[in-house]
Amino acid sequence: MISEKANRIFEQAIENYHLFDSIDCPYNNPYASHTLDYLLYKKCWIDTMQWHMEDEVRDPDIDPVVGLEWKRRIDDSNQLRTDTVELIDNYFLRHFSHVIPQNDARVNTESPAWALDRLSILCLKIYHMRQETQKINASPQHVTSCMEKLMVLLRQHEDLSRSIDELLDDIRKGKKYMKVYKQMKMYNDATLNPVLYAARK
Repeated sequence: MISEKANRIFEQAIENYHLFDSIDCPYNNPYASHTLDYLLYKKCWIDTMQWHMEDEVRDPDIDPVVGLEWKRRIDDSNQLRTDTVELIDNYFLRHFSHVIPQNDARVNTESPAWALDRLSILCLKIYHMRQETQKINASPQHVTSCMEKLMVLLRQHEDLSRSIDELLDDIRKGKKYMKVYKQMKMYNDATLNPVLYAARK
């Protein structure tokens, strides 16, 4: 089951990041670069870094110049995240290239990699919500509220994991087929963002 592998790797990446708990901590992907495992680990590492960047930029007392620097780092991270998701989809496209879809096969609302993207983020939510339930100095109300939220996240995690496995099984059997659209983000493209291409004149 791909979800079992993905969840294990996502949890590994999150735990490894929090050994340092620093946005600029060393990145050492333990998997061979040509493998799906490598891409899954990289994907979750990017998400984990970005999670903490988003925390930083929401500081109500942040210096506007520093806030802009974080915003630009978040933009760069978003682009890298998108590029990595597309590489994961390319892996699945190759993996299922021999499958002939059934005549009534349907395309899914999202690709396998974008579903895995949501799973990675969900693993991060679970990790940090669980931390909130374990705070020594937290009020009982805070802990109870976070426990309730954690239970919802865990049910969501179970449902999403199962759905990903079912989607990939349907693709393998030809019941569904992959149709991947590149994100074509415009804001980072100097030929498409009017502010960027005006600055080049």
